[in-house]
Order: sequence, then C-alpha cells, then structure tokens
Amino acid sequence: MKWETALWMAACLVFASLPRGQPDTTCHAFVGETVILPCTIASPGEVTLANSMLYWQIGSVIVHFFHKGRDSLERQAERFHGRTNLFLDQMKHGNFSLKLSNVQLLDTDVYICIYKQTGDQLNRTQKSRIKLIVSAPSSIEAAPSPSGHSQVFSKSPADAQCLAMLPLSFHLLVIQGIWHF
Repeated sequence: MKWETALWMAACLVFASLPRGQPDTTCHAFVGETVILPCTIASPGEVTLANSMLYWQIGSVIVHFFHKGRDSLERQAERFHGRTNLFLDQMKHGNFSLKLSNVQLLDTDVYICIYKQTGDQLNRTQKSRIKLIVSAPSSIEAAPSPSGHSQVFSKSPADAQCLAMLPLSFHLLVIQGIWHF
C-alpha cells in the first residue's frame, strides 16, 4: 500500500472519531432485509473513479472501501464480508450509496460515507452520516388454529404478559354485561 493511501486511511479514522453531530438521514430496516444507505455527491461532470477513494465506516470499523476504481476489501470488518455492494454503474455520476444485505440488529449504528477526489484540478473531501435503525419483527402470525382463529406469537416478554391478560379481560367484559352477543 502506498504511503498516500495509508495516510488517507489514518486521516479517515481520525476524522471519524471527531465529535459527532446529527446524521444527514435515517434509514430503517427489519432483520434479514436489504437496505440501501444513501450517499451522493454533486459533481459538475462525471467522477473520475481512478482518482477516487470511498470509505464506508462505523467509527474506525471499515464497512466498505473503494480505491482507484475498484473495491479494496482487505481491511473490511469480518461481520460485513459478503454483505456490502456499491452501485458501480452509478458511481461515475456521484452515487456512492451502499447496499447492505441480510441486515442484523448489530448493524444498527451511524454509518459514515467519506469520499475523496484527488487530481490535478482540486482535492475535495465530502462526508455524509447515515443512521441505520434495524428492528426485529414484533410478531409472527401462524396459520389458523383448528378453532379457525389466527395465532400470533410474540417475541417480546412484555407482549406475552399482555396476551396472557386477554382471556381474563374478555371474561370480565362478559360478566359485567358490557360485551353482548
């Protein structure tokens, strides 16, 4: 690795550790889904990918790295292996969005997209912060029971307590005459 790349990686790590403000955007996904984290730059013309570096990271953890026109995933965090992709056909137009597949609860975090363009004309760096919130499905509906009623299985212990109160609530409504058949 050239010294410029090493220096740039060190600068990105320092840059990412600076105090954090509000994210530019927030994305939501459920466990197992694919999500696109948006990152675009305004460019007067096509982006020269041979002179570009793109980091997607969480703090100092490298999620995806693109350098000199190709992916460079040697330092990618293991938990992201095989789950990240860029839109290579759109990058020359300034679309550096990241596709993250099979999202997990641990993926909830603030992602930083850092783009650096170097060349004869100018050096420019742009940064975007994208907050990803991953949720687990709250319940799963099963096939109807023999009585013809749907069954809902909850993943939350608090929901289980509420569901346990349903027969008692129904019984009280019938006894008090509030529920009429």
